[in-house]
Amino acid sequence: MRRGGGTIGGGKDGTVSDVTIKPTAKFLKAGTVVAALVFLALETECLISWNKNETVGAWVMLLPVLLLLWPAVRAMRRRFTTITLTADRLRLETGAFSRTTRTVQLSKLQDVRVDQRFMQRIFSVGDLSIETAGQASRETIHNVDNPQALADEMMNRAQRGAT
Repeated sequence: MRRGGGTIGGGKDGTVSDVTIKPTAKFLKAGTVVAALVFLALETECLISWNKNETVGAWVMLLPVLLLLWPAVRAMRRRFTTITLTADRLRLETGAFSRTTRTVQLSKLQDVRVDQRFMQRIFSVGDLSIETAGQASRETIHNVDNPQALADEMMNRAQRGAT
């Protein structure tokens, strides 16, 4: 998670700094390591078979490429998803080729929900969902570091903006 302008909650002088939130790279790194290990295992198996003059199908080398697609797609999704929390607004930007930006006034923020599956709890990661007044839909950003602290900060800023 990258935070712009300082820590959550504001600076020492009482001003509220902007916070930039991106999905975590923890699972992306783990997926890349697993794909690399499978690639090395398959490459080793191919070399052993080649030394024994056995033929190995070329399709075997497609498996690592398919495994690398998972972290590649995750990396692209992470790269093009950003939430920016300012003093009075929340801006959600998504998309690579076509860009969608949703701006929400914090005074209209009604609900911030944190969902954490078992593996997410282990790594202090979770899904952050927001709901606004007059809107039946929920916006969710998946796999955010320290989601409860961010949810609390959003609600605190929403309450400060409402008073």
